[in-house]
Amino acid sequence: MRSISNVSQYRVDGRKSLFLLLLLFAIPSDDCSAQTPPPPINERAFERVPPTVVTRLATRFSLGSFAGRFEETRLDAVREALGEGTIQHRGDAGDSIYWLCYRRAQHRLWVVSGGEIGGPDHLVTEIVEELTEKDAGASTDCGIIPEKFSPVIFDGKLHLGMSRQEVITALGPPSKSEAAQIVYSHEGKLADGFDETAWLILRFRENKLVSMRGGKTTTN
Repeated sequence: MRSISNVSQYRVDGRKSLFLLLLLFAIPSDDCSAQTPPPPINERAFERVPPTVVTRLATRFSLGSFAGRFEETRLDAVREALGEGTIQHRGDAGDSIYWLCYRRAQHRLWVVSGGEIGGPDHLVTEIVEELTEKDAGASTDCGIIPEKFSPVIFDGKLHLGMSRQEVITALGPPSKSEAAQIVYSHEGKLADGFDETAWLILRFRENKLVSMRGGKTTTN
């Protein structure tokens, strides 16, 4: 757990930080041929999305038996536990992101640490997992995730393959709902006085969850 002084050093304004972080995923990499960055964010996903979710979101995640927490677990700890993967980087200073990417059959997984939010320890701030329609392959910088580190689960209950109704039963009504995508948005005050912003962007195909993107920022 980081001290308050360290936290305040690397955390900035909440909603502003969230949108700056999401914007980073739309910036082209300087060396795309050598890297497989996280998929770009759908900017429309957060248009006019009220933070309607009262309960906390994206507090923890698991990769099979490996358990982690957003804004607490280091990228390097994930890499060491899985025994695979190379930490990638793009951007400078507050505009930088670090990530690990993995693949297994039709699954693609990115574990991300974003800019100042992730701090110098590159703490996990966002995770993206997608299920492609076919095994399309991936560049060689994406490690092959061992079977024992699946499935990927958010908050002990959300995973790919769930039906839309199963997701809503587990999480409650979404903050925004569209035909193929739903968004959950949360803002809250923590006991130490910091503000927390969290989100889940979930995409469906034929009523099955095929993409989930979850993350969290804590600000003063």
